[in-house]
Amino acid sequence: MVGEFVGGVSDKHPEETAAGAVRDGVWSVVGASGFVGSAIVSELCSRGIEVRRVTAPRLELQPTNSRHSDVVERAHKELPSELIRALSGSQVVINAAGIAEPRAARSARLLGANGLLPTVVGLAADAAGADRYLHISSAAVQGRRPILDESPSVSPFSPYSLSKAIGEQALLSCIDQMKIPTVIVRATSVQGVGRETTVRLQSISRSVLASVARPGSQPSAVSSIAELVRLVVDLGEMEGAMPQIVLQPWEGLSVTQVLVACSGRDPVRLPRWICRMTIAAGYGAGRVLPRIRGRVRQLEMMWLGQRQVDGWASARGSREVMVALTS
Repeated sequence: MVGEFVGGVSDKHPEETAAGAVRDGVWSVVGASGFVGSAIVSELCSRGIEVRRVTAPRLELQPTNSRHSDVVERAHKELPSELIRALSGSQVVINAAGIAEPRAARSARLLGANGLLPTVVGLAADAAGADRYLHISSAAVQGRRPILDESPSVSPFSPYSLSKAIGEQALLSCIDQMKIPTVIVRATSVQGVGRETTVRLQSISRSVLASVARPGSQPSAVSSIAELVRLVVDLGEMEGAMPQIVLQPWEGLSVTQVLVACSGRDPVRLPRWICRMTIAAGYGAGRVLPRIRGRVRQLEMMWLGQRQVDGWASARGSREVMVALTS
């Protein structure tokens, strides 16, 4: 169901960019008050781009209606006219809304925010005549795959990753019917000063639980909010054709470097077989208690990390994520 909706608010910053061009197009950010959305708004303002803050409609989607074909049909039926009006005149529309709770239980609210909303915003942006739509998704949609990539293939492992995967698949299934060029940005494990997941990571790194699987040089998917928002805004500014899915680039840190950045000390290095056995047992328990899969996955990421392809966007270095982890 569609609930309360609040329209957009515009913030005009007409100053010149470093390249000397004056921005005159309006960028609408859906979910501008959230962690990612507010960071995107700040980046846009720093570049002299006019920003319109748009509050996302509150949607619910029952688990029994979560096939991507059902989601698309539902999105067409319940497309809010208020959202189309709020996005009218936008050059770029960014969907930064959703429920970023990796430990969340499966619910109509979670599926509505992460599974239904991306397509609703895309259809609204298309109807409003925007030039480009950027949807911020999560690399969690590919779950425990050995290597993250930019393919449409997904392997969700938890209620949260499933909700994000449904959102991607529904949006991808209707892109060909939309006039607006659309890009899905798969964020990795995004960290930032004060974010709950970052605070939790810092706390673990300073505890007796701080450990990695040997040898400890395996790449970590931990990344920074600063690099994510720069990628998103760069994608909005680029001309020409782009892929439908763009993975946030690796920022160069190993699992050991992440914990050292958080705590200033080396983590314990555990035999890999012990780590794998513990993780397997955790996922086994997760078949009975699905909510614990998110916790098990966080432990797996801390110990083993996750590799990713050298994707369409080039890597930018580890400076920003180090700032987030050490603050």
